[in-house]
Amino acid sequence: MNEIRIEEVEGVEPPRRARVEDDMPDVATSPETASDKLERKRDYLEGFLAAKPEAGPEGEPGGDTYEAVITALREIFDPEIPVNIYDLGLIYGVEVGEDAHVVVTMTLTTPHCPVAESMPAEVELRVAAVPGVRDAEVNLVWDPPWDPAKMSDEAKLELGML
Repeated sequence: MNEIRIEEVEGVEPPRRARVEDDMPDVATSPETASDKLERKRDYLEGFLAAKPEAGPEGEPGGDTYEAVITALREIFDPEIPVNIYDLGLIYGVEVGEDAHVVVTMTLTTPHCPVAESMPAEVELRVAAVPGVRDAEVNLVWDPPWDPAKMSDEAKLELGML
C-alpha cells in the first residue's frame, strides 16, 4: 500500500521579482518633477506627431491617383445589391501606369448579371473622370469566379452576413 507523506514547513521565501534597472538619475539626489516628465514626453511626441508619411508613387496604394480611383470605384453600386462594387469584391486589381493610364480588372457576380454590358462601361467612364487619369481600360474576367468570400467585412455587415 502506498503511503502519502506530508512535510510541514514554516514558510517559503517568495521568488525574487524581476527588476528593470535604468540610467535614470537617483530620485533622492535629483528628483524629476511632473513638469520635467511631461516635457520629456512632449519632446518625444512632438517629432512623432509632426512626421508625415512619405508619399508613395501616384499609381501605388497610398498614392493620390490610386486612392482617387478607389474612391471613384466605391461610388459605383451594384443595382441588385446595395453595396459598392469595390467592397463587394468585384474589383480584382487596379494598376496605374506612369503615363496615368489606369487598368481595372474586375468581374461580376455572375456572367448572366443584368448589367454585364453596362457595368464595365460605367467603371471605365467613372475612372477616366478621376483627376490625374489620362485614360482608363476595364478588363472583365471570369476566372477566378466571384463568391461572397471576396466581400469586405463592411459589405458583409451591410448585408447582415456577419
